Amino acid sequence: MEDFEDIINLPHWTPRRHPRMPHESRAAQFAPFAAVTGLDDAAADTALHHAATIDLDVGDDEWMQ
Repeated sequence: MEDFEDIINLPHWTPRRHPRMPHESRAAQFAPFAAVTGLDDAAADTALHHAATIDLDVGDDEWMQ
């Protein structure tokens, strides 16, 4: 006997006491979410702060002295 040959053609089981969940509700369960709210804003603020303090003038040789 092949694997699962005895059950492959059985009808799909449906619970009697609990109605099936609508597809829209099922999809909402697996929708992406922000686990840590505000993290993107904090990272952007930190990057902006550090970018303002870095001198990006490559032609300036004073830093080498």
